[in-house]
Amino acid sequence: MERTPVYFAVRLSLIGLSFAGVWAAFFLLGDSWWQMLTAVAMAAVFGQVGLVSHELAHLQIFRGRRVSEAFGRVVGNLGIGLGYGWWQDKHTRHHANPNHEELDPDVQPDIFVWSEEQAHAARGVPAFLGRRQAFLFYPLLLLEGLNLHVGSVRALFRPSTKQRVLEGVLLAGHFALYLGAVFTVLQPLQALAFIAVQQGLFGVYLGCIFAPNHKGMPTLKKGEKLDFLRKQVLTSRNVRGGWFTDLALGGLNYQIEHHLFPNMPSPNLRRVQPLVRDYCAEIGIPYHETGFVRSHIEALTHMHRAGAPLRAAARA
Repeated sequence: MERTPVYFAVRLSLIGLSFAGVWAAFFLLGDSWWQMLTAVAMAAVFGQVGLVSHELAHLQIFRGRRVSEAFGRVVGNLGIGLGYGWWQDKHTRHHANPNHEELDPDVQPDIFVWSEEQAHAARGVPAFLGRRQAFLFYPLLLLEGLNLHVGSVRALFRPSTKQRVLEGVLLAGHFALYLGAVFTVLQPLQALAFIAVQQGLFGVYLGCIFAPNHKGMPTLKKGEKLDFLRKQVLTSRNVRGGWFTDLALGGLNYQIEHHLFPNMPSPNLRRVQPLVRDYCAEIGIPYHETGFVRSHIEALTHMHRAGAPLRAAARA
């Protein structure tokens, strides 16, 4: 549980340099269709900045909440257009009740359905998309970046959002600088293509980071209660891999350990994994870990199964 200042000093410096580097490359390259390559690189860097926001929200980098929130708003709101306060509130509720159909905002049937019970009750968009949701999942992830921006802006109009004025100013600053730079350097058609590629791949990257963690794992319903250990372990999935997986997924491939110890600095999660895995085996709690590709297959298979009632209704 100890802080890892050297690790985060190096990590934040490299990500900061990468962020500055992709924007420098963007301005140096200028008016060119080769900017689509810059858009791809920028999507990856934005994803890494998003992971830093996640670590700040969990107090993994700084002990103080005020310092973490201040940095989080600069990194999230100003850096990538992600409302830090809105996302932190949403993510906190997810950690408290992962995969709970009533209490976890990440498994609400807003677009997709996550269980057959949700499918039976689905109306509107979830009912329309749910029949083929496993095939639509990745294409719709191309809109996830836009969805995060929309959610961040909408949260500014809710009285429950903390520091709404500050968050609004920082978000406005991000959109003004981002759109101003893109439409100043590029021709209109190139600018639109750049935004589509960069924001689309940014959404896909985030989806590939977070989707394997819980999608396809057991969901909980109203009235079902588990103790903290089982609630966190049974609803989470770990993803095996080496140093590149740790880097690309920001340590969230150790999702079970992260849910048990959300304030633990991400580089320490791999060190505690053997202890958690052995303890779960000792007391008979299933501990699920699989490869990256297999994790996505499991998630998609579950989504397809959850949409079965909608397909049956359509055939009827």
